[in-house]
Amino acid sequence: MKKRIISIDINQGSKEFYENQIIDLIKRKESSYACFSNVHMLIEAYDNKEFAKAVNEATFAFPDGFPVAKSFKFLYKTNQPRIAGMDFLPDFLKICDKKKYRIGVVGSTDSVLSKFKEKVEQDFPNVIITVLISPPFNQTWENEKYIEEINATKTDAVFVALGCPKQEKWMHEHHMKIQAILFGIGGALPTYVGDVKRAPVWVQKYGFEWLYRLLQEPKRMAKRYFYTNSKFIFLFIKAWLSKGKQSIT
Repeated sequence: MKKRIISIDINQGSKEFYENQIIDLIKRKESSYACFSNVHMLIEAYDNKEFAKAVNEATFAFPDGFPVAKSFKFLYKTNQPRIAGMDFLPDFLKICDKKKYRIGVVGSTDSVLSKFKEKVEQDFPNVIITVLISPPFNQTWENEKYIEEINATKTDAVFVALGCPKQEKWMHEHHMKIQAILFGIGGALPTYVGDVKRAPVWVQKYGFEWLYRLLQEPKRMAKRYFYTNSKFIFLFIKAWLSKGKQSIT
């Protein structure tokens, strides 16, 4: 089930519920893709109809950001746990290990991919890594070749780490040719391998992980957070007041 949060139809339910659905999709080799939706993605979708289409046609759009998950309480009077890409990646790798899945990655740098391979092989010996693709910067990508390689190796799941909005558009455009489920995990990969330090658990719990990232990368993140956070607050209040009027009438 999905609920509209400003501009995106977000999945409602627990991580465990959707993990079972994902396992079923993999069993059936059904082409599918999942997005992890935070405030940045909501505003990107609000501003860009093409991007909104890419996310809203996804098999899953999980509530990644703390504000997105909490929006369910105010707009629909239901509690919704956060399903963050950074938590999902290591948790799903445990499932991959148990099920002996074949996995691949599209995106990130050769250095990060090398560290990812080393860490997965050490922590999850039953996981088979089939493809590690780092598309060239400022050059034409060989997408058909990438797709052929993923399918030829019978890959079950592909982590797409191209960053928002590129990864969502890439998955939307190519997923029907790929016999696997795709996960748009954004910056989860460098965090998983230890190149980027994640916020402490108590910071995550109170919804200030964005502030922690801002302090880590002020030049890169300041403009984005100022624009997206301000616009999200405005649009959320507007949606909340609209819901209130509807309940009165």
